[in-house]
Amino acid sequence: MTATAHFTGDANPYGGGDPYADYRTEDLPFTHLVDLADRRLGAGVIAANDEFFAERENLLKPEPAHFDPERFGHKGKIMDGWETRRRRGAGASEPHPTDEDHDWALIRLGAPGIVRGLVVDTAHFRGNYPQAVSVEAVSLPGSPSPEELLAPDVKWTTLVPRTAVGGHAANGFTVDCERRFTHLRLNQHPDGGVARLRVYGEVAPDPAWLTALGTFDVVALENGGRVEDASDRFYSPATNTIQPGRSHKMDDGWETRRRRDRGNDWIHYHLVEEADIRAVEIDTAYLKGNAAGWARLTARDAETGEWAEFLPRTRLQPDTNHRFVLPEAVRRADQVRIDIFPDGGISRLRLFGTLTERGAARLTARHAQGL
Repeated sequence: MTATAHFTGDANPYGGGDPYADYRTEDLPFTHLVDLADRRLGAGVIAANDEFFAERENLLKPEPAHFDPERFGHKGKIMDGWETRRRRGAGASEPHPTDEDHDWALIRLGAPGIVRGLVVDTAHFRGNYPQAVSVEAVSLPGSPSPEELLAPDVKWTTLVPRTAVGGHAANGFTVDCERRFTHLRLNQHPDGGVARLRVYGEVAPDPAWLTALGTFDVVALENGGRVEDASDRFYSPATNTIQPGRSHKMDDGWETRRRRDRGNDWIHYHLVEEADIRAVEIDTAYLKGNAAGWARLTARDAETGEWAEFLPRTRLQPDTNHRFVLPEAVRRADQVRIDIFPDGGISRLRLFGTLTERGAARLTARHAQGL
């Protein structure tokens, strides 16, 4: 574990104007990966020992934390994050909390996966952030309750040891642990507030579930698909195209800047594993004046490494879900690329298919190794 963007100490009190003007942050090497704790994937904060000032659920809101200097309630300043009460010691002679005293929250990841980096964001917690944080992880089958997760026989793995953090800052940590996890425990020492938690990594799906489904979306984030690269991420990330559900607004898809050359834009995907693709959806929902004009799909054969077209350049309509049933000669692939012409965007790409025997075997082997 390495503190990538390590901040300590208080931020200055809010002095008016843009509250993010003095926010401390740096570029982090893992934020291009999927947020395993994204609410859109089904993540949730299932328990916390204390949430006196601000609710634990705020930790996983997808948008940046909001600050309203005039917003107060019966318990004090209302913060957009998770905030606990101030801890106290045993009595007047020992007024301070002990070194072991801390608050905690249990997070169910939206998709099980390998964690590559975390951000413990203390935005707007300028003097009421925790002195230090630590993060632990565990992998349990099914849908365990908080009581089951906190049982004495459950063995947690430390991803971030107790580390000092700073207020009003994006505290980043890279993680080097090649194991699949389903739940995290965020600890703040001894108390305070955290605005957001982001858990970046790679989805590691359950092969038994995918096998039971038979035909499923082999490029979906929740099933283990991922974006390898994209030509342009100017307005919104390419990863949006494989998020669950339909897009709800324009920036919930992928939109590129306007091209002034003769080229075109594209996204390169890795499928969950080698699969036979049988049907395709290309959705341009909410992209009305800026949808891609045409789209083409090519696939890489996992055995030969050769790329071949399986959906020729096809006209797209704005704000429309386009469906294509492929010919009986199914396309076998482990990687897919969509090219759009000349620019613009799509909101979602769905590739419906089944794992090949070899793809299913490799996925099962990785799962058995805890990956």
